[in-house]
Amino acid sequence: MQVAGLGHSLLESAGRLDWNGLRFEPLDTVFPALTCPVQASFRTGLPPSRHGMVANGFYHADLHRPLFWEQSSGLVAGPRLWDRYRASGKKVSLLFWQQSLGEDADVILSPAPIHKHGGGMLDAVYSQPRPLYESLCRRVGRRFRLHRYWGPLASAESSAWIAEATAALLADPEQAPDLGFTYLPALDYDLQRYGPADPRGRRALAGLLAQLDMLRKACEANGYRLIVFGDYAIAPTSSAVFPNLALRRAGLLSTRPVSGLHYPDFHASAAFAVVDHEVAFVHGRDLHAAESARRVFERLDGVESILDHAGQAAAGVLHPRSGALTLVAKPGFWFAYPWWEPGEKGPDYAAHVDIHNKPGYDPCELFFGWPPFTISTDTARIKGSHGRTGPARRVAWLSTVPFARKPETLLDLAQLLRGLLEGEA
Repeated sequence: MQVAGLGHSLLESAGRLDWNGLRFEPLDTVFPALTCPVQASFRTGLPPSRHGMVANGFYHADLHRPLFWEQSSGLVAGPRLWDRYRASGKKVSLLFWQQSLGEDADVILSPAPIHKHGGGMLDAVYSQPRPLYESLCRRVGRRFRLHRYWGPLASAESSAWIAEATAALLADPEQAPDLGFTYLPALDYDLQRYGPADPRGRRALAGLLAQLDMLRKACEANGYRLIVFGDYAIAPTSSAVFPNLALRRAGLLSTRPVSGLHYPDFHASAAFAVVDHEVAFVHGRDLHAAESARRVFERLDGVESILDHAGQAAAGVLHPRSGALTLVAKPGFWFAYPWWEPGEKGPDYAAHVDIHNKPGYDPCELFFGWPPFTISTDTARIKGSHGRTGPARRVAWLSTVPFARKPETLLDLAQLLRGLLEGEA
């Protein structure tokens, strides 16, 4: 079970390290500590420099545009830790893991809405085998609702559906996997909205632990062992940094005014930043543009580190998708994507949930805005962020699997699991 935002310090401050006779231990996660890089690293046992999933989205140089939250498994390079295990005849499931579509697995569930030409959306879930989703809906007693998974109405309700569907799958004599991967997002929403110290974050933690308790009982009832691990630790934040606005003011980011709205022109821009929580990837047209961008960021408050290729290599994130420079925010800061000046209007998607077109992750989508049916653009409302790593950002893990030793890092845990699976293959 991979749990979003399950930081060791969160459990420690809440006095919840001990859980049903087990104890959550600290684990160093992967840099950048973001959902897609962590999940790709766990299932390959490789760092982002090797599997290439450096963030939740990245700049596609051949298209001249950033794309976020694309779900093709082909975006993740490298062998999977279950390859030999599955080749021996075992079944593998992936429930709500990123980049799972087209994966070499037997059971897959992933949100896959259909966007209608006339506006609106068909709420749908990709299911392999195809009848499985409808079967699980009947057994859970309700359908999965995408608006509870992301956006202003996102809540632990989506995580509860995933947990209950996982329990139902484990009890299914025909579809039950031998090895299952499930993603639970229960903590992600209120920890970002309000911060880890807010009472609403503590309530989210209590709800998550109840989901894990139900899943542990399901594992015990059906002969499974359980591994739980976090992907990142969410830390308090109060200020956004606007690297693209700084680049535009320096003449490096070009924009196109269309009907009074300002869109980025990635074809003509000398430099721009693709942002993701506390990390940003800067792409420059050439070495001169990259050096000019560096000088801009050296003067920008909230930037702690500017990693060139040598720094990216040392951090395990050197890859063409990482751009010329990688920025790391100071504690208490996070990177926001907007490039427009005060008084200007951003693109039409700025005030709407649009996870694919925005050239960066936008946590403001967790809040309603004004007028009705819009989302907030007030970055000051965000009180939690992630992406950094270090002693204060360790994640939590526990297991009923009898590993020969305790892992120290998430990659170490993945390699231990691989060894166990290959011993059983």
